Amino acid sequence: MPQRPSTPPRRSRSLARPVSGLVALAVALAAPAGRAATPGAPPESAVRPVEEKIHGKTFVDPYRWLEGDEKGNLTPEVTAWTDAQNAYTRSVLDSLPGRPALEKRLRELMEVGSVSLPEMRGNRYFYSRREGNENQARVLVREGVDGKPRLLLDPNALDARGLVTISWFEPDPAGRLLAFGSYRAGDENSTLNLLDVDSGRWLADEIPGKVRGVSWLPDSSGFFYLNLANVRDPYSGQVRFHRVGTHPRQDALLFRQYTKEENPKLATTWGPGFSASRDGRWGILTYATGTRSNDLWAVDLDRYFRTGAFTRTDVIVGSDSSNRGAVLGDTLYLLTTDGAANGRVFAVDLNAPARAGWKEIVPERKDATIQRVSLARGILAVEVLKDAHSAVELYATDGKPRGELPLPGIGTARLSTDVDRTEAFLSYQSFDEPAGVYHVDLATKEVDLWERPKVPVDPSIVEVKQVFYPSKDGTKVSMFLVHRKGLKLDGSNPTLLTGYGGFAISETPSFNATLYPWFEAGGVYALANLRGGGEYGDAWHEAGMLSKKQNVFDDFIAAAEWLIGHEVTNPSRLAIQGGSNGGLLTGAVLTQRPDLFAAVVCQVPLLDMLRYQSFLMARYWVPEYGTAEDPAQFRFLEAYSPYQHVKKGTKYPAVLFTAGEHDARVHPLHARKMTALLQASTASDPRTRPILIWVDRDAGHGQGKPLDLRVRDVADQRAFVMWQLGMTPKGGTPPKS
Repeated sequence: MPQRPSTPPRRSRSLARPVSGLVALAVALAAPAGRAATPGAPPESAVRPVEEKIHGKTFVDPYRWLEGDEKGNLTPEVTAWTDAQNAYTRSVLDSLPGRPALEKRLRELMEVGSVSLPEMRGNRYFYSRREGNENQARVLVREGVDGKPRLLLDPNALDARGLVTISWFEPDPAGRLLAFGSYRAGDENSTLNLLDVDSGRWLADEIPGKVRGVSWLPDSSGFFYLNLANVRDPYSGQVRFHRVGTHPRQDALLFRQYTKEENPKLATTWGPGFSASRDGRWGILTYATGTRSNDLWAVDLDRYFRTGAFTRTDVIVGSDSSNRGAVLGDTLYLLTTDGAANGRVFAVDLNAPARAGWKEIVPERKDATIQRVSLARGILAVEVLKDAHSAVELYATDGKPRGELPLPGIGTARLSTDVDRTEAFLSYQSFDEPAGVYHVDLATKEVDLWERPKVPVDPSIVEVKQVFYPSKDGTKVSMFLVHRKGLKLDGSNPTLLTGYGGFAISETPSFNATLYPWFEAGGVYALANLRGGGEYGDAWHEAGMLSKKQNVFDDFIAAAEWLIGHEVTNPSRLAIQGGSNGGLLTGAVLTQRPDLFAAVVCQVPLLDMLRYQSFLMARYWVPEYGTAEDPAQFRFLEAYSPYQHVKKGTKYPAVLFTAGEHDARVHPLHARKMTALLQASTASDPRTRPILIWVDRDAGHGQGKPLDLRVRDVADQRAFVMWQLGMTPKGGTPPKS
């Protein structure tokens, strides 16, 4: 589930035209799976109880049929139910006062361009950029750091609706060939193609199967890559080698994911990962043993090409820790959490990688967590988080400190380096600083703005502060607050609270131009750094997983209570939003404390935690959540699983669920079932506190959505929240019932 949907997802008039209330009613009446009750009420969902006993406890699922067939595939009645619900949702959202003007304003803000960190190869600089109203980012190259951009790939020309996404690209060492992945309609099943950079010609090489992780040989004759042996089986990961110009049928299989017979526990993790050193001497093979741990081996690639033996040598195996790094010569600079929850860096001689010979060069810090390490010529760059914001520390390769790289402020930074130069690129953004790319010399620490798209807002109108509050058990949790400068916090400010709290993913400051209409209207934005995330190291993550998952919900509830207690807002003016694992978060607190919130936006969520592991790639996440198949884990999952804790007759806040029909990660069944159950259970008036769902037929988990769809989604979500918090534009009227 990591890789959250971008915040927030969005919409295109051509793909989802406004639907009147009468049309919505007609569609609902025509649907065999449900019919509209009274105008203003949602379509009814057929109740077909399925009784199930789990570890001696009986559960009745009234909407099991909304999962689809036995394999979770769509059925005609689920399709009809979705048609009716989508029409009902459009009839509400499209009639919200001020929505057309809001969507127009958001489109202007979202048509701001974006630019990625460049990849450096010789004198060529490869990067992606999206301009203005383009649906998808294009891939460009410059000859020289300030050269004229030349277009290499334009996915907008491959699909008129903007549904094709370039998901990644990797130049060869000479910068003459470009491997890239693309997928359609958000399914994330990338197919690899090769491009001749000089001529712009696509080569015949084409490799399907959710390809990623390309590592070129130094002579560009071939590359290693990861893909799925069967794209329908997310647990079929493998490492292969491809010779340029040959058919992928001939690609050597070097390593594959374990089968259930070989290792039941490791058969359903994320499986293998692989990277080769730039000189092609060493390979680093990893295997995920959990959502926060992996084994790591060295592979002698000289030996492989001489003999065909892909032999693993243990570097760190059997440790419940995260392990990754970068190779220079015969040395692996290993970042590990083994014995160091905040991370530390060792220099490991790959010719003799036994633990006794490791040399610690960057020790663990108690005040910061190490996020990444990268190598430049003679320099080790260490990216760290201090109180959930970035710093970049520089070291010589022997561990001698060389000071910090100056950053523009308190925000989020990421480096792109290369082992053959001290030249690097830095991305940086914050709540009040638009995302930009800086050209950096790591030796002199000179930092110059290279490119930053202009934004049609004035970032200086907002102020940012970080607060710390106690959770239910007394744990100190940090939270960022952002609002217009000079705004009086009087307990009535409309506030949008969000968080994530899982998979060691850190929530750090970022720039979002679409929040500026919110700030201009007097809104407050709050981002909480919940346990389960990675902001404060591995221990922080561990404190929010498995049997401790309730800590995440307690942290979020405590954030809401702090905002209310410190007179920032009140329950009638507080909304929450979260996606993916954050959708589970908002679903859980919705059922645990419905009194705290007026509105909930719950995106691509997990909600039935007793059955989640049976669909798509969800067994990847069993080490994070547990599984109801295990009696001990069943107990804590059942204690919070949102779907099982909806209580009929409760006054629930208004809720907008979103899902993607092509989602390869979280099955849309969760949002479908929860919508039906809440609609049937809430005691709130559906005309004023509706339960809505929008299932996107042209999207997946959120990655790769074209601009038009993203504009639609943000307009939907923001208009919904503003309506519920009483931010209706002057002169507006509520939607007609």
